[in-house]
Amino acid sequence: MIVVTTEQISGKSIAEVKGFVQGSTVQSKHVGRDIGAGLKTLVGGEIKGYSDMMVEARKVAFKRMEKEAENIGANAIVGMRYQTSQVMSAASEVIAYGTAVRID
Repeated sequence: MIVVTTEQISGKSIAEVKGFVQGSTVQSKHVGRDIGAGLKTLVGGEIKGYSDMMVEARKVAFKRMEKEAENIGANAIVGMRYQTSQVMSAASEVIAYGTAVRID
């Protein structure tokens, strides 16, 4: 599966647009991360536990988006983007989305 953030794939032509695809996950913080994060805010710097959590969330959302594209017969995704939002005080959602296409 080819996935690009551009609207075209260099050297390829889009034979068919299959449609919009997305994958998402909601990740919640746990008490250990919250305590560590609270202490880290006193001295500044990266909150590694949260960074790791968001990396994993992007991977999960990306894989789900790819699977949805495969299920509708696509072999590529163009215009891929990520979006995040806070769904409640202790949880964040990551969405990966794009347009599923079949390329020659």
